[in-house]
Amino acid sequence: MEQSVLSAGEADVVIVGGGIAGLCLAGQLASEASVLLLEREGAVGYHSSGRSAALYIEPYSNWPVFALTRGSRDFLLAPPDGFSEVPLATPRGALTLAPAGQEAALDDFISHWQPSCPGIQEIGLDEAARQLPVLIPDYARRAVFDADVFALDTDAMMQGWLRQLRGHGGEIVLDAEVTRLDRSSAGWTVTTNHGVIRTRVIVNAAGAWAGRLGELAGALTVPLEPRRRSAALVAAPSGMSVDGWPVVADAAHTFYFKPEAGALMLSPSDATPTVPCDARPEEMDLALAVARAEEAAELGVRRFVATWAGLRTFAPDEAPVYGFDPLAPGFYWAAGQGGTGFQTAPAAGRWMAADILGAELPKDLCQLGLTREALAPERFG
Repeated sequence: MEQSVLSAGEADVVIVGGGIAGLCLAGQLASEASVLLLEREGAVGYHSSGRSAALYIEPYSNWPVFALTRGSRDFLLAPPDGFSEVPLATPRGALTLAPAGQEAALDDFISHWQPSCPGIQEIGLDEAARQLPVLIPDYARRAVFDADVFALDTDAMMQGWLRQLRGHGGEIVLDAEVTRLDRSSAGWTVTTNHGVIRTRVIVNAAGAWAGRLGELAGALTVPLEPRRRSAALVAAPSGMSVDGWPVVADAAHTFYFKPEAGALMLSPSDATPTVPCDARPEEMDLALAVARAEEAAELGVRRFVATWAGLRTFAPDEAPVYGFDPLAPGFYWAAGQGGTGFQTAPAAGRWMAADILGAELPKDLCQLGLTREALAPERFG
């Protein structure tokens, strides 16, 4: 009987963190290397990945994020045979509203993103009201619709990469906490509550805890900041079906809501700096979300069906941190997705796998302007 990676006590690559960053990379690497994925919690995607807004939005954040998002589109719309039995991405669309005082923000959005995202079009307020029947008259001065926004099946994505990992002989260990990292000329020794394993490469996909794992490795101090985002599920307006509604937000990003299983998910778009933790929503944040959304639309919110919060971890420039650490050879950063982990995962997995294996970087992503320098951990000095 073939010995497992864990019982053998060694692997080519040990990935710490079972969120979307660790999962997509594990699935991508497993056909080329022996891979062990360690997750501290009792399930994959427990923290940020399990609390995602589950959207594909190209005009988001900055150019590295755009390149990784655009480079993921083909995979998400037409995944490889056997990856998933259900669609990964379904059309949703996004409606951005500009009330008085936000027209300049809308102009900035259009001028910055429309050349690269032709799905972005300014529409009349009558069309905006057709898309959002509960839009309050006179709330918006202008509106923009982006047809190229998709809802993502995040569970199907995670399960697809898990199948790839296991199908190629890789393993995942849950409830596995890394307590010590030791480096020698032969590589790394990873001490966990499940035992010790030796590896050539450690991948730091620990999300909000990535900085702490870096400290264990003696790596660079990368200035990552976890930020809390709160959300709630509320009932749809009485007698209305919301399944065909787009994502709705204001141009200043003070709220958004979107259909979610016949109800509405609502958020104040908060980004409150915090420490790594099992995040919980603040009542004031949720109250603000309701107040802001109900200025725009007659939602009739009476109570919360469910509430939650997740941590989105950012580098100072809000681009991901992917690359080998210059102070700790063999220690690879896969952190700082800042809430874009799912929409960038297919491309990010390809990029990081090629980088780790020393292979040619994906040409399509390079043609989109993605570079090692834009993602490297040492870019912060």
